[in-house]
Amino acid sequence: MTQQTQTDDHIRDAAYFLWLKDGQPEGRDQEHWLAAQAELTQVAETPKPKAPRKKAAAKPRAAKAAAATKAEAAAKPAVPAKPKKPRAPKAAAKAE
Repeated sequence: MTQQTQTDDHIRDAAYFLWLKDGQPEGRDQEHWLAAQAELTQVAETPKPKAPRKKAAAKPRAAKAAAATKAEAAAKPAVPAKPKKPRAPKAAAKAE
């Protein structure tokens, strides 16, 4: 198909849908054709909006949390560990 035929096909389809939308009136074919042609021309001339720029990737939350934990550990003085309580001896096995 040539470019002209493709364009005519698009206009024909758009005009058909306009004709259906208007209730299928007789004798207004040229009006629908011109309206469809204007609509398709307007759509073709409308510039496409540019895609928004992507922001730089942020640090993962886990990395931020690990960095914060390291900073807190360096800022706090070391607390000595509490000694563990001795366990009670296990009960002796029953003699037979």
